[in-house]
Amino acid sequence: MATGSGRRRIYLMRHGHVDYFDPSLTDPRNAPLTDEGREQAGAARDALAGIKFDVALCSGLLRTRQTAEIVLAGQQAPATLNTDPRLVELHSQWIEAKSREELAARLAYSFEAAHMPGASFLPEGEAFADAETRIVAGLSDFVSTGVWRNALLVAHEGVNRIAIGWACGGGLRTISAFEQDLACVNVIDVDVTPAASGDGLAIERVLIKAINVTPYDFVKHGLSRTSLEHLFDIDFGGAPPRITN
Repeated sequence: MATGSGRRRIYLMRHGHVDYFDPSLTDPRNAPLTDEGREQAGAARDALAGIKFDVALCSGLLRTRQTAEIVLAGQQAPATLNTDPRLVELHSQWIEAKSREELAARLAYSFEAAHMPGASFLPEGEAFADAETRIVAGLSDFVSTGVWRNALLVAHEGVNRIAIGWACGGGLRTISAFEQDLACVNVIDVDVTPAASGDGLAIERVLIKAINVTPYDFVKHGLSRTSLEHLFDIDFGGAPPRITN
């Protein structure tokens, strides 16, 4: 039976595949899952069916909500799905690009300099330091409140990278190394104890049990491209893409 303190496990997922270039979309931020994305989420649902989620959380954006709902459909008694806007993807300004390839090129190495002073997610986008502050605050509040043992949390690539950077203690300097494939599952254990103040819980230790597991392709034989290359249906071949102004 769950108690206030002890070990809590977060099954941290990224949403499934979407098509940001669907001509029917008026705002790419509201992109729904594609058929491929629903299949990916379904594979995660089947892989996680034996786990009883006490709580469930997503960013609130449609693609994370749909992914979470598909996974929760595999539960005999699904947890209520809540939202936290602090876990939405990193904010960016509108970008004018001449082609899909140019836009992908601008995004391809967007996490490499995240730890540098003043670094932002794309030109004039959200500062990585600010994003880290809000995301870690959301995670910390989530972990240290309520009574639960297993949680499903569905978010986004940048959010998950920052969450894993927090979990490993390396912060923004590490996040470029943590690839997050579509509908992947990360497993993070957090030990909590009663806070010294007597109010709430304190985080004592964070353990990473698994990173970027893809139930639809466990050994990643078909995932040689990065998730960005997959979303944009291109292949940079490992070389930094060139951006022509």
